[in-house]
Amino acid sequence: MNWINQPAHELHEALLKKKVSSRELVIAFFERINTIEEKTKAYLKLLQDEALLQAEQADQDIAKGKITPLTGIPVALKDNLCVEGVQTSCASKILKGFISPYDATVVSRLRSAGAVFLGKTNMDEFAMGSSNENSAFDPTRNPWDLSRVPGGSSGGSAAAVAASEAVFALGSDTGGSIRQPASFCGVVGLKPTYGRVSRYGLVAFASSLDQIGPLTHDVTDAAIVLNAIAGDDDMDSTSVDLAMPDLRASLTSKIAGMRIGIPKEYFIEGIDAEVAAALEQVIASYRSLGAEIKEISLPHTRYAVATYYILATAEASSNLARFDGVRFGHRTASPKDLLEMYMQSRSEGFGPEVKRRIMIGTHVLSSGFYDAYYKKGQQVRTLIKQDFDTAFESVDCILTPTAPTAAFKAGEKMDDPLQMYLSDIFTISVNLAGLPALSMPCGFTEKGLPIGCQLIARPFDEPTLLNTAYAFEQGHDFHLRRPQLG
Repeated sequence: MNWINQPAHELHEALLKKKVSSRELVIAFFERINTIEEKTKAYLKLLQDEALLQAEQADQDIAKGKITPLTGIPVALKDNLCVEGVQTSCASKILKGFISPYDATVVSRLRSAGAVFLGKTNMDEFAMGSSNENSAFDPTRNPWDLSRVPGGSSGGSAAAVAASEAVFALGSDTGGSIRQPASFCGVVGLKPTYGRVSRYGLVAFASSLDQIGPLTHDVTDAAIVLNAIAGDDDMDSTSVDLAMPDLRASLTSKIAGMRIGIPKEYFIEGIDAEVAAALEQVIASYRSLGAEIKEISLPHTRYAVATYYILATAEASSNLARFDGVRFGHRTASPKDLLEMYMQSRSEGFGPEVKRRIMIGTHVLSSGFYDAYYKKGQQVRTLIKQDFDTAFESVDCILTPTAPTAAFKAGEKMDDPLQMYLSDIFTISVNLAGLPALSMPCGFTEKGLPIGCQLIARPFDEPTLLNTAYAFEQGHDFHLRRPQLG
């Protein structure tokens, strides 16, 4: 049995039946990583010694009957999630050498569940990017075609799962950073409702938009992982004290009579023909399952990109002010005074995309421009949320493309930031409205590249979201396909 290609729920059964041990799984994954990591560059930091110790503990727990659905399961963590005693760099030179003194809440919850940490995954620096080419170290490559990007900013996490370098991974999603790479890499990516998962220990990009979620091989794993990491947390005042249902139990695949909305603003000129054709097949599949398909309108969608890049950059400018060369991270050598130390440390430590966003954000928050940009952006954000509220009066779920294209070539959009930003045109409205959304594989291009589609649900209605995805998944094999690499 090739264990590295199996989802977590199947590995759980194998561990229960003593067909394999957690230690054997960890060894198999590190063999896989050592074979192909030079090609994918999915990881920034590997934790082999720690993982073997965790696996031994997991095997002891399993022998005693102490087992959760994630006990002994190898996982990868995006490198903006703090892990005690491990470097957290956010793929930035400015945090090189920063060793986290504590675990993020999601990390401590996975640790309590008995999961095994393989390492920290590559990403766009401070989660700012759509291609993983903004990493200060190495760009991650797409396992389906090494000449193409894996998406971003959670590109390392998506590539690690797609290439069978981890059973599942955690990422963060500020404007599509879980869902877009999931689409490009042919895996499932879930962005929970804002407040469903604690952000404590996530290095902040834009605090009102960030949310942590799983990247997995299938919908069942997404449900299992979200159940493990979600819930109220006293360390995060934006987390919501709301009972968490058993998400796996909600996966019935029964959706007859469900109303699925198709927003006309998302099926626009410029969307790739193969992506559009794949979405038509998804719509046909849902009709055959008894769902009612309704055209809807989200009229303020056209303003989403501009709104997002005002609000996200403003929050980034504020959040990244703490990286100043004083308390931790990179400090410039021999500055002549305090001001030069600040300026040179940040100039040397931050990459070009992070600097661009800090400057935009500082501008929109500055005196004389605050009302014209930031305040107006918040007002439009409210209109975008109201569009969704109105739509959900007549539908139960919304179906859209995840991205306008399949994975693009490395370097193709690096010289045109606006074209890069438009890669997230279908995902950012979800973050502005705080909604749960999921990307799942729904087809392949003629060149063999994965295509993803996005489902969006009402706030805190992850059960409907996951079951709608599960119903489609059960009739197709897209989630079972793996890239031929190594």
